[in-house]
Amino acid sequence: MLTSILRRGAFATLALAGLTTAAFAQMELKIMAPAAPGGGWDGTARSMQQALTASGIAKSVQVTNVPGAGGTIGLAQLVNSSKGDGSTLMVNGFVMVGAILLNKSPVDLTQTTPIARLTAEALVVVVPAESPIKTAKDLADRVKADPAKVIWAGGSAGGADHILAALFAGTVGADASKINYIPFSGGGEALAAMLGGRVTAGVSGYGEFEGQIKAGKLRVIGVTSPKRLTNAPDAPTFKEQGVDLELLNWRSVVAPPGISAEQRKALADAMDKMVKSKEWAEILKARGWDDAYLASAEFETFLKAEKARVEGVMKTVGLIK
Repeated sequence: MLTSILRRGAFATLALAGLTTAAFAQMELKIMAPAAPGGGWDGTARSMQQALTASGIAKSVQVTNVPGAGGTIGLAQLVNSSKGDGSTLMVNGFVMVGAILLNKSPVDLTQTTPIARLTAEALVVVVPAESPIKTAKDLADRVKADPAKVIWAGGSAGGADHILAALFAGTVGADASKINYIPFSGGGEALAAMLGGRVTAGVSGYGEFEGQIKAGKLRVIGVTSPKRLTNAPDAPTFKEQGVDLELLNWRSVVAPPGISAEQRKALADAMDKMVKSKEWAEILKARGWDDAYLASAEFETFLKAEKARVEGVMKTVGLIK
């Protein structure tokens, strides 16, 4: 009798494992990139699409773009129109935390369901190849002479790019509240502005500018990592040039409010499997992203602390009061 019960229990365990695998294989996900094509969030969403489908974690993954206001338009859509939808994820990150504060958004990340922090990426400051600015010191001299005459191009207002421009000004002794920063909804637009000579310098993740840097159309002034990037060994850090500046841009995914505990666990488990897959490892290496994975509960704790940290930085550099 006992042997029979044990056999049935073992069979049930195996069957459950099979169902779990099958359930992953049948997942049909929707991932929102709350920005225009060509930017970091869009790249993250499409990289997730590639890893999730190639590894067999999901049957299909649909990516949509909802640009505007530092991602807060997409955030509002997620919170107000996708409540309870356990098949939807939205990419977000450092940028959105600042944009919520700057835009005084009526919705914020506390209204979402945190699923996972995925990556971290150092930022890079670049100039057109023909620019007379060659080093961080050259850029610092211009910013100190007149912050308003140095035109910065980057992502959404209040995001990591914007904060970096303000931090650079403050670090070199200029008035950070007077920087001239032009936000673009996607990396492609910022790149066009630089190549067209309409701005002085651009800020983004290295991966977004890599093609133009290697083609000799853009010059790296400095990267915000503590040491040189493995995929860009010729790009100097700001610290090695005497500018005490470090900043990492993290990216993550959240789900809509109102999903069940079972739906949250399924999404969290899918992310856990994805970040451990060889397909994701290959993407991180190719894009130069650091693995900054935090599972759902840890990410929720991190998000609360990060909101307070970003608010403090933005007040310090004069972006908000």
